[in-house]
Amino acid sequence: MEPIEINAGTWYLRALRADDRIDDRPALAAAGTTDPDYVARRSAGWEQETHFSWAVCEPTTAEMVAEVGVTPTGDGAAKVTGWARSGYESALDAGVSAVRRYVEDGLGLRPIGVT
Repeated sequence: MEPIEINAGTWYLRALRADDRIDDRPALAAAGTTDPDYVARRSAGWEQETHFSWAVCEPTTAEMVAEVGVTPTGDGAAKVTGWARSGYESALDAGVSAVRRYVEDGLGLRPIGVT
């Protein structure tokens, strides 16, 4: 599956990136994720449909401030997880709400986890 972009009101959700235009690795490192293959694994999750993840971003700068992830459980449900940089809890809340709607309406799965 190709990554899906989501507009969550004042926040923009997109696939994680590490390329010549946008690099989410500094934001990930600031949040404690320093694995150099993290973004590649998240991309592979989309391709294999085993894990879907979104960078929750400032819409004007594309700066990543949170991440929301979805892992299908195989029983018609999908576990929703997420984290936010300090001070960006509202971005996480908006991102989780938008992703939960996508899980239900777009994937036809029952979201469980972060509410």
